[in-house]
Amino acid sequence: MTNWAQYRPSSGKFSPDNIDPFLCTHVIYALASINSFNQISSIEWNDVQQYGRLSSLKNVNPALKTLLSVGGTVNGISPFIAMVAKPENRATFIRSAISFLRTHNFDGLNLAWEYPGHNGSPKEDKEKFTLLVTELSTAFEDDAKDNRKTQLLLSANVASFRPTIERAYEVNKISARLDFMNVMTYDFHGHWEDATAHNSPLYHSSLDSGSHIHHNINSSVSYWLELGAPSQKLLLGFPTYGRTFRLHGAASGLGAPSNGPAAAGPYTGTAGFWAFYEICDFTSSATIEWISEQEVPYATSASSWVGYDDKRSFSSKVQWMTEKNLGGAHVWTLDMDDFSGGFCSAGSYPLINHLRMSMGFSPKPTTTPAPTTTRDPVADFCRGRPDGLYENPADKSTYFQCYLGNTYLHRCQPGLIYWDSCKCCNWP
Repeated sequence: MTNWAQYRPSSGKFSPDNIDPFLCTHVIYALASINSFNQISSIEWNDVQQYGRLSSLKNVNPALKTLLSVGGTVNGISPFIAMVAKPENRATFIRSAISFLRTHNFDGLNLAWEYPGHNGSPKEDKEKFTLLVTELSTAFEDDAKDNRKTQLLLSANVASFRPTIERAYEVNKISARLDFMNVMTYDFHGHWEDATAHNSPLYHSSLDSGSHIHHNINSSVSYWLELGAPSQKLLLGFPTYGRTFRLHGAASGLGAPSNGPAAAGPYTGTAGFWAFYEICDFTSSATIEWISEQEVPYATSASSWVGYDDKRSFSSKVQWMTEKNLGGAHVWTLDMDDFSGGFCSAGSYPLINHLRMSMGFSPKPTTTPAPTTTRDPVADFCRGRPDGLYENPADKSTYFQCYLGNTYLHRCQPGLIYWDSCKCCNWP
């Protein structure tokens, strides 16, 4: 989730209160920065309050993990550049990060350095990023041992373009020390180009030439694997937004001439992309096409063109992700799905809930906290049972989650029942 989504108008406004605690396994809060003293620091005026509201979700779902993402730019320069330059600077940052994360009840840190070598010395930044990851990992291990606490998680958002991957990362070294890597498999194309192309295609198209043949998920992730990244540590990026173009001429298909972005969305307010909930408004009167080569859709109306993701493209990507044995999925972002369910007529979080189902998780559950005043059979169901999922013999459209002796009642989507054989909701 992004801390700037709180400033979107009306129905686009988003805060931790809009998060379903059972929707994701981890929630990453973006964004924190690094101050001139090489210490991690908040950005927005109410970040600390937001941290508390995010952390409170763990009272509902104790299994939820939260991470704080640090990165961004200061006057166009990454704050990491000065911090990683000297060992003492890195040590200061690491000490401050551990203290900050523990103080605000985060379970880990996400490094959003986009990208080492981008605005510094490529070889030096590449090596310094490895040093930072290694030193953070070691410090997190020591902190857990010394204080007898659960070890903090360490993750990174990493590039998807082959030249950047080569320039920015010592893949084998950082992979060994990171818990997971969010491969940002989106923004492969956008309005900065002079012809329409998709934001996050699964494969290349027959129109691609030169380096553009690698501007797709299959090529990007395959390169990470070729360089030695363990598949189980790679999380595939699923965008809940699309990239827009303004058509320049009569052609409107893939590869049609364009000259900039379509108009900014009424809620996100930034030319060049629309949130999925804005796309729902657009597609209600637009022409929708499917790019069979790339397993993704686009839509056009008048001079506006948008390449985006829908349930069908998410399913295709999950199937590909499963074949590659990747560790899972990450979403950019919660706040650009139809989180309220007020735009797309498909319930709240339609894309992310479909992603959950496609990956074998149950759809968005409703929860019934265990009563605290009087005992009843449901509340006592998990007493003495191991953590896990269990069928509810009284109602096959629901099931129980046991965690630390607490009972959580989940409900399958209409028409589905719980199958204990797969620990999932499926058709009867």
